[in-house]
Amino acid sequence: MGLHRVAIGVTHRDMRTPLVFDGHNDLLTRLLQAGGPSAVPTFAKSGHGAIDAESARKGGFGGGFFAIWVPSPVDVNAKMAAMQGESYDMPLPEMVARGEADAVVAREMAILGELEAQGFVIVCRTVADLREAFGSDRLAAICHIEGAEALSPDLSELDDLYAQGLRSLGPVWSRETIFGHGVPFRFPSTGDIGPGLTEAGLRLVKRCDELGIMLDLSHLNEAGFWDVARTSSRPLVATHSGAHAVSPHARNLTDKQLDAIAESDGMVGLNFACAFLRPDGKMRSDVGMDVMLRHLDHLLGRLGEDRVGLGSDYDGALVPQALSTVADLPVLRQAMVDHGFGEALVAKICHENWFRVLEKSWA
Repeated sequence: MGLHRVAIGVTHRDMRTPLVFDGHNDLLTRLLQAGGPSAVPTFAKSGHGAIDAESARKGGFGGGFFAIWVPSPVDVNAKMAAMQGESYDMPLPEMVARGEADAVVAREMAILGELEAQGFVIVCRTVADLREAFGSDRLAAICHIEGAEALSPDLSELDDLYAQGLRSLGPVWSRETIFGHGVPFRFPSTGDIGPGLTEAGLRLVKRCDELGIMLDLSHLNEAGFWDVARTSSRPLVATHSGAHAVSPHARNLTDKQLDAIAESDGMVGLNFACAFLRPDGKMRSDVGMDVMLRHLDHLLGRLGEDRVGLGSDYDGALVPQALSTVADLPVLRQAMVDHGFGEALVAKICHENWFRVLEKSWA
């Protein structure tokens, strides 16, 4: 029994607490596909997706990183079928043109602004903002861009995006950008696939460090990961990833990578996507809490209690049946308690570790 365990039988009085601050969701893309800013009123009630105001209250969801992402054409049914196999290697979409990406980023930024205008979220630019918003009647939201396709090589757009509220950025979403290369949806595989950051990518890392924009490593390949580790002065953070030792998927982090994250005093948010959780890599939702706890145990063992959180990928991935929406988060809290995690550790995983690492990333 590890140091992070306590005696079995200790329970929380209310499994809606501690509130969850989540490392990644794709709500903005879902609302974009549902009609854009005009779809924002649907956020008030459940039944439209994994995250909404009503479900957040029921499940004790306090906010998180709201991702801006540029979709690529994909045959979802073919992708899901392929990811039922014993092994697979999904081809990545082609690079997205900057003009196309810029238009999508502007629309999703407008959706986030409309969520704020209608009183659903508070877009947070500092940790003080987060602490003030967290636990209020609105969700605390960090503006995150997943894939830097909307940026030109000279990064001239970055300062304006920062002024609009951008505080977290992933240089790639798996597909190639002018800044670097990501990992494909490949199983079994490591992320040691192809070259790392370009010269523009290295400049992006340095400028994000200067501005106080947190870099997200979740979709970068291993070469890009190590380029960031050598270049950045900030903590290494993967907002929505899992342990490769539990599920040998290209999207998950090896022990060597986890050790580097620990050394930098960064953190990892555990991804709920079924294919990245399951040891067999299959995109099937019959995933028990025991599998998630195996990932958490492994991450805690490599990173320590202060460097592990949650990064659900809600509204962007197939997640375990028992955690289909944020209203179901009490199931995960109860599983952690039943597994022997103490109250202090559960609070760290649910939100405290995110606030800690952001204080260092944004300083």
